[in-house]
Amino acid sequence: MPILKRIFLFTVVGALGFVVDTAVLYALKPEAGLYLGRVVSFLCAAMVTWILNRLWTFGDRVSPYSVRSEMLVYVAVMITGGLVNYSVYAWLVASSSHVRLEPILGVAAGSLSGVSVNFLAARLLVFNGQRHAE
Repeated sequence: MPILKRIFLFTVVGALGFVVDTAVLYALKPEAGLYLGRVVSFLCAAMVTWILNRLWTFGDRVSPYSVRSEMLVYVAVMITGGLVNYSVYAWLVASSSHVRLEPILGVAAGSLSGVSVNFLAARLLVFNGQRHAE
């Protein structure tokens, strides 16, 4: 698959992950708050994006891991991009009353900041096998 198509698919999956991330955050915000709620929402989004990227974005590639191990490695490497993502989000929440009122803005800024790290990690560390021979 051409790299630009793969980046496009990864971006579409990421957008769906953004929807999951935001929906879970807003659902948890009253009880869990903006910080713990975001940790949980990020993990939910990571699970959704792993499934979709596994089937769609990198479906033509093999992983050197079992399915369970692949999921764990995917989530672990997404944490790198997630740390960038969460750092930007937390900084904006702490420094902007507007973002505290509309945390979707912080989620968006954080998501954009971590997407490059996440794509490279997924492509090079998780779905790095040869194409399926079919």
